[in-house]
Amino acid sequence: MTTKPKTISKQLLRRDVLRIGGGAALSMPFVSRAWAQTTEINMLAWYGHGEPDMVGAFEEANNVKFVPKYYAGGDNMLALIAQSPPGTYDIILSDGEFVQQLNAADYIEPLDANDYPFDDMLHEDFTKFPGHWDGDTLFSMILRGGHLGVSYNTTAMSAEEASSYEGFWKPELQGKVGHFDWHLPSLGMMSLKNGNGAGLWDLSDDQWQAVQDTTMSLRSQVGGFFDYGGTFNGLKNGEMMAMCGIGDWITGVLERDGAPVASVIPKEGGIQFTESYCIGKGSSKADLVKSFIQYMMSPEGQVKSAQMVAYPGFCVTKAGRALLQEVDPAEAARSHQIEGMPNEPIALINEGRIHYRDIPQQQTLEDWNDFWSEYKNA
Repeated sequence: MTTKPKTISKQLLRRDVLRIGGGAALSMPFVSRAWAQTTEINMLAWYGHGEPDMVGAFEEANNVKFVPKYYAGGDNMLALIAQSPPGTYDIILSDGEFVQQLNAADYIEPLDANDYPFDDMLHEDFTKFPGHWDGDTLFSMILRGGHLGVSYNTTAMSAEEASSYEGFWKPELQGKVGHFDWHLPSLGMMSLKNGNGAGLWDLSDDQWQAVQDTTMSLRSQVGGFFDYGGTFNGLKNGEMMAMCGIGDWITGVLERDGAPVASVIPKEGGIQFTESYCIGKGSSKADLVKSFIQYMMSPEGQVKSAQMVAYPGFCVTKAGRALLQEVDPAEAARSHQIEGMPNEPIALINEGRIHYRDIPQQQTLEDWNDFWSEYKNA
C-alpha cells in the first residue's frame, strides 16, 4: 500500500526541484520552452561537475547548457580566473580553502543565505564553513566533501599497514608509491605524519623544514606524479600500489568496479576536501545559477553529487543523506554514510580525526609549490 505514494512523492520532488530550484521560481516558465534558444552557463570546476550525470536533468528541464572548463588544484583555478575577463564564468566550483581568495580578489558575488538549506546541515561546521562567509555575508555554498588519507591496493598493503602514513615507506612499495600532483594534500599528510595535528597548516619555520625533510625521505619510494586520469589509471592497472594525496574520491570509483583498492583515515588523522559553489562576478545568469545551486542542495541533487561518476563525495545535508540511504543503500554503505558505521564522516569530524584542508598560514602557497617542484625534480 505504501509503494505507490512513495514513487509519486519522488517524482514530485524531482519535478519541483528541477523547475523551481528548491523554492525560487525560474525567470521563465518550465512549459513550452522548447522553442527558446538554449542558454549557456559557463562553469569552472573540477572534472566531472559539468558532465551529464550531474547537470543533464537540470539542463533538460530548464533549456540550458553547461559549458565546463576543468581545472585541478585551487592555484590553477585562481590563475584561470585571473586570465579571464569579468563575467567569463557564471558558476565556479571552488575548494573551500580558496573561497576567501576568490572573495578578496572580487571574483565572486555575494549570496543570500536564506536561499539555501542551512537548517538541514549534517554538521554545525557546515553552516558557517571557514572562508565561505565575510562577516554575515555568504559568498559560497558548501556542496559536498570527501576525506583524504592512505589509499592503497589491498593486495600490496594490509589494513594495519595502511593505518599510518608510515605505510608509504614500506620497502616492498619502492617505486610503487604515487602522488596526486598537487602540493596541498600530500604536504598536509606529511605534516600530519610529523604529529602537527590540528596545526598542520600553521607551521613554524622549524616545523615547515621538518615537513620538507619527511617528504624528501619518501622520494625514493615514489614512482610518479599524476593528474586525475593518471592517478586513476595508475591504481587501476597496478602500476602504483599506494597513492599519497588522495582518498575515496579516486578509490571509490575503482571500488565500484570491483578493484582491490581502499582508502582509510590513518591514526595520525585525515584531511577533508570541501567543494562549494560560487556565482562568478558579473555573471548575467546569476538567477539561473542560483536555481541550479538550490537544485544541487535539494535531496536529489545531493544524491547526484554522492553518486557522481567522475568521483564520489559526501552529502552535507540530512535530507540528502536520508535519500541516498533510501535509493542507493549500497553506495551509502560503501562510503560509510550511515550513522553508527566505522569511519562515518561526521563521527570522524566530531572525534577530531579530520582536519579541513586549508592553505599555509606562515608560508605562502608559492613556498609550498616551490618545494613541491624541487621534490618532484629530486
